[in-house]
Amino acid sequence: MASLRFLTFFSPLLLIVTLSLVANTSRTEARRILETTLPKVPELPKPELPELPPLPKVPELPKPELPELPPLPKVSELPKPELPEQPSFPKVELPPLPKPDQFPVLPKPELPELPKPEVPKFP
Repeated sequence: MASLRFLTFFSPLLLIVTLSLVANTSRTEARRILETTLPKVPELPKPELPELPPLPKVPELPKPELPELPPLPKVSELPKPELPEQPSFPKVELPPLPKPDQFPVLPKPELPELPKPEVPKFP
């Protein structure tokens, strides 16, 4: 039992110490990077693209003449179908709902009491 108590105390402590050491090293590395001066790199001349040759001229083609379409044939209109009348249903009257004041009061369920477990005492 003593070893378990030692581990429960020691493992979070070890985690906190390790995280603080890791965080500190990243800060010092960042400071070193900021403080160092980089050597100057000479600028390279920008490359120039050669001029593109002129595009060849495409001759214009004459527009084709499309023949006229024949007129559409006339379709006789279909008579609208007569639908049979729908039967009318009588209106149903709903019974009145009881108001919230009139609902019956239900007894609250009682849970049985459970016996409390006995915990052994440690010296």
